Amino acid sequence: MRITKIATHVVGTPWRNLTYVTVHTDEGLTGVGEARMLGHTDALIGYLAEAGRRHVAGSDPFDIEDLVHRMKYGDYGRAGEIVMSGIACVEMACWDIVGKALGQPVWRLLGGKVRDRVKAYANGWYTVDRTPEEFHAAALKVVERGYRALKLDPFGAGRMDLDHGETMRSVSLVEAVRDAIGPDRDLLVEMHGRFSPATAVRLAGLLEPYAPGWLEEPCPPENLKALAKVAGHTRLPIATGERIHDRIEFRELLELQAADVIQPDVGHLGGILETRKLAATAETYYVQLAPHNVGGPVLTAATLQLGVCVPNFMILEHFNDFADAAIKSVARGAPEVVDGHFAVPEAPGLGVELDLDAVAAFPRRDADFDLFAEDWHLREGTGRRGGGR
Repeated sequence: MRITKIATHVVGTPWRNLTYVTVHTDEGLTGVGEARMLGHTDALIGYLAEAGRRHVAGSDPFDIEDLVHRMKYGDYGRAGEIVMSGIACVEMACWDIVGKALGQPVWRLLGGKVRDRVKAYANGWYTVDRTPEEFHAAALKVVERGYRALKLDPFGAGRMDLDHGETMRSVSLVEAVRDAIGPDRDLLVEMHGRFSPATAVRLAGLLEPYAPGWLEEPCPPENLKALAKVAGHTRLPIATGERIHDRIEFRELLELQAADVIQPDVGHLGGILETRKLAATAETYYVQLAPHNVGGPVLTAATLQLGVCVPNFMILEHFNDFADAAIKSVARGAPEVVDGHFAVPEAPGLGVELDLDAVAAFPRRDADFDLFAEDWHLREGTGRRGGGR
């Protein structure tokens, strides 16, 4: 079996575009992959056009290790977000083909299941005004939907510091959400890398009474020693990793013991097997895996395969029940959350099929997501606040 071509398809939403890649073979089998690029969709598509000619066409889709290695190192330049995302799209599509050819879900090919269902947490649910009353009401809807965990970014557009008024406002939102969901559900707090270590530590102390399951990206991701400083000054777990795009670059993070939970994005880290390798390394440090997942149904399906077979897999992020539920229609067989969990997928490959007619209903948009803009909570273009990524 040989790959004959790849094709790209862009699905637009108000706050980001999703890029889908279909990989075609000479035996009629087709696989699909997905990545979310904020502000770099053209760059991703351009890279895939070149890589398709140089590395992908003519390859055996079963030779995933060789294909990934050639795409990552064969152009000599150091692979960053664009290249690793392009690799991820092609790589997960190859796993889809391999699973279909063998009649098995991907998780069976990666060692078999270690759990009977995969816990999910909701994101994208708080597209409401930034008031305790609105956040309380929105959180109740998440509970009614059956989720046992949710995440929010309660903060304004602060950078490094957060003034007293915004600090108290943010804490009040977390308090309202904890009151809504009760003590038995997981509340996860996102900081989006905004703060200095000192500010993050101060905020951690104020949030501790509400028992967040983790603080995510408390400070920018470039300086891991700064993150270690935060970890050393709070009892709350630290989560990070969505903006690290090479599993090798997680080495320093793990050695510093700066995070309790790592959050690689399968769509940016080079795909399913690269993330599986990283999970195995993290396991030796007793660190759990909670992948970043703000994509659509294909990326969710790909990440879910790991949730079934990775022992230190903790929980899977899910946007598509709230922020943009309509885009689940672009793929038949989209994973669904029931009673706060995803079921183990049994269909061959990734278990989803891209519907190109449905894709056409979501044309590419000029999405503009700027976390540090004063009105970042209005960026969905709805006139309403909330979301976060």
